[in-house]
Parts: sequence; structure tokens; C-alpha cells
Amino acid sequence: MKSLFAILLVGLLTSPAISADRPNIVFIVADDMGYADLGVQGARGFRTPNLDRLAAEGTRFTNFYVAQAVCTASRAALMTGCYPNRLGMQGAYNHTSRDGIADEEWLLPEMLRDAGYATAGMGKWHLGTRPKFHPMRHGFDEWLGIPYSNDNTKYHPSLATEMPPLPLYDGERVVELDPDQSTFTRRLTERAVDFIERKADRPFFLYLPHVMPHVPIFASAQFSGKSGAGLYGDVIEELDWSVGEILATLKRLHLEEKTLVIFISDNGPFLSYGEHAGSAAPLREGKLTTFEGGLRVPCLARWPGHIPAGRVCDIPFIGIDWLPTLTELASGKTSTLTIDGRSVKAVLLGEEKVAAPHEALFFYSGTALQAVRSGPWKLHFAHPYITVAGEPGRGGKPSNWGKLAPTSITQSGVEGIATRHGYRIEPLELSLFNLETDPGERENLASKHPEIVARLSKLAEPVRLELGDTLQGVQGSGVRASGIDRSQDSSP
Repeated sequence: MKSLFAILLVGLLTSPAISADRPNIVFIVADDMGYADLGVQGARGFRTPNLDRLAAEGTRFTNFYVAQAVCTASRAALMTGCYPNRLGMQGAYNHTSRDGIADEEWLLPEMLRDAGYATAGMGKWHLGTRPKFHPMRHGFDEWLGIPYSNDNTKYHPSLATEMPPLPLYDGERVVELDPDQSTFTRRLTERAVDFIERKADRPFFLYLPHVMPHVPIFASAQFSGKSGAGLYGDVIEELDWSVGEILATLKRLHLEEKTLVIFISDNGPFLSYGEHAGSAAPLREGKLTTFEGGLRVPCLARWPGHIPAGRVCDIPFIGIDWLPTLTELASGKTSTLTIDGRSVKAVLLGEEKVAAPHEALFFYSGTALQAVRSGPWKLHFAHPYITVAGEPGRGGKPSNWGKLAPTSITQSGVEGIATRHGYRIEPLELSLFNLETDPGERENLASKHPEIVARLSKLAEPVRLELGDTLQGVQGSGVRASGIDRSQDSSP
């Protein structure tokens, strides 16, 4: 009997569900937060002590990219390990959208739940609004949040009359319509803390995609007017408070050394909103562009005893890499479908002499392949891009307020979104930039380095053939269909 008990005990202690080598995972995503909105990266007048502490106690990754600089596409990449173009998911879904994440895709929460993790999400989903796309049908045990962006409401600057009330879901049930947005950060944080407390004795995955600082921005009474840097500063300081609450909970429950905490933004700042937007300095442009300011975002990771403290890492990697990385850390099951990401476990843990996981990274805007990065070099193919039309907006209104061209809310492509939010479209010629010496992408070196232009162009050719490229009229051979709800029910 003793020997049988010993065998069972050894089996339990080495089973994947309770292995000491598998961390709890807390993944926090800000919405439209700029590269320079951290204190340690040059925040303009407001304070982020908890995020700065996360950087000091872990690693700050200064060349982390999202797969596209817009909400739905960025999140689809994070959840599936695929460039969003492989999934047929671009732009930003809204209340009219019938598309969403396909049932066949293997999502991060599905992988972790299958591996024995408790899973919960609180915040903005944005991978489909219809019931079949609900997060609890794609791997989450619990959910509190909204299905799409918080400006898809009565607060929209030019289409407010077309918008239905914003639904807040608790589980699969709508519990409020048009909730007080100043309470979002606090409510999501309180539910996140409650989840950690309830699941402290087993592996857990907490996904916290905050609603803020996407416009319209709101801070609670506790933070309103307190930063000294305007409402945007108040909002960021409240998000920083939220991070502090999560870290304090992990410490109180003695879970710090058992938990990997990751913090990123889903894309760069919504620059057209001026004082209600963040900063990507010294990077060029912001959200909705394939310039660095749209794609390169804050990235912090802490796991005491595993991730080196106080390290700054400049190895480039991208949002599609999180799924294979966390699959490896969690001893999870890999997708049977083709994915584009690669595990960056060695980069994350600071192993010596680690090479960049990708020879090149590829950047789309919608269905157009606009840029490729390899090493320090970034090549932009000739393409139109958006930039702020005139002076940046004020008081929650975008640039060019009152002169916005009429467009339909059903236009979810980048150009449609840009036109509705006060941008103008400009041409960009074939351009080559050295990001090590020119992170602001100002000096075009294409004519001086034709051999590098040729090399990066060649790297893009197979990606263009597989994922498509409307700039060159190429239909991708490796594109999968997104999910679609063909029912007549129009409710979210």
C-alpha cells in the first residue's frame, strides 16, 4: 500500500496540472497606449510607478511589435499566433459585424484551459460580437467586459446617432447597457483580483484587456484631476494603479514567484485625439499606420527567478509569438493549423546568445503588405498612409472636427476608420530606414542601399503569395476564412 501511495504521489506532483515549472499567467493589455506612456520610456508629466516597478523587477522589451496597428487584427494575432491576414481578420469590428474568430482556430485561452488552467477575461474582446464568437465559447471560463470599442456608442464623434447602447457582459448575459465608463478600470481590476483570490490554489490564466485609454477616455473620481497632466494622465495613472493592485494581490497570496505577468498595448496612440491620446515619441506616427509609432508598443514581463530583473532587451519579436511561447511554458497542446509565431521562451528568460526568432517581421495595414523589418532595417513599399489632418483634436474631439467626411459605420477598414477620426491620407514612396540610428523613420536610405532593398523585397515575396497583398493585387494561397454568423438576429 505504501509503494502504491508513493507512486500516486509522484504522479500527482509531476502531472502537468500542478507542475511547479508552469507559471500562472497574467496578461494585461492597454488599449491605444503609446510607446512613450511609461515613466521608464519618457511619460509626459504623469507617473507610472507600478509599471516602472514591473520593468525594474522584470524585463523591458524595447522592440516588441503588434501584428497590426488596429484593435481586432492585433488581438486576433495575440490569441491565435497568426498574422491576422491568415485568419481573414482585419480592421476593427463593430456592432454591425457578422464576422468573428472561426471555430476552428486554437486560441490562447483554449490551449491553457485544455492544459488545466482556470481561465478568465475582463475587458474588451473585439473578436466578434455575435453570440457564437463570445469569449466563453472560445476558452474562457469567466468573462466580464464589452464586445467592441467603447467609442462604438453615443460618444462616437461623428456617428453617435447610429450607435446602439454599449452592452456590458457578465458571462454570456448582458447585465448593463451604456455603463458608466469612468468605472471600467476599477470594476475590471476588482473582478481580476477576485479571480486570482478564488483560483490561487491552481494554475490560472487572467487576461485583462483594459478598455482604456481608447477614446472616449474616463477616469474615476479617485483619479480624476489628480495627475496634473490632464485627463489622459489621470487615465494612465489609474491603469498603473490597476497593475499595482494585481501585483499586490500576487504578493499577498505568495504567488509572485509562481506567476508570469505580461503588460503590452494593443497598438500605438490614437494621435488624432491630441490631448486625449498618448505619445509614441521618438517613433513616427501612431495607431492605424505601419510606422513604428503604430506597431512598436510597451512590453514588460516579470516572473521572479526566471525572467532577469532590470534587463532591457532589444531583440525584435511580435504579438504572434505569445501563443507558441506560452504553449511551451504551460506544456500545452499546439495548434494543428498553420501558425506564424515562434516561441520566444529563450528571449523571455534571458538566455545567453539568443538570436532573433524571425529573420523578418511583416507589417500589413488591412490587406496591404506595407513594410518588412529584418535586423535594423525596415523597408516600406510605396503605399498611402494616414496622418493627423491639421492640428490634433482637443476635448475628446478628433482633428478636423466638424469637417469629417461622411462615412458608414460598416466601413471597418483602416481608411474608413481613419476618415471617421480626423486623419488625411498621404503617399509614401519606397523607403528604407535604419531603425537603430533613425527610429523615427525620417531618413530614406533606399537609394543608398539598393542591395538591402532587394534583400528585404525578396523576403516579402513568399509572405505576399501566402497571405495576399492588395497593393500588388495578390490573393493569398494560405488565407483561412474568418467565422461568420449568417443568422438574422442582429443583437450582439
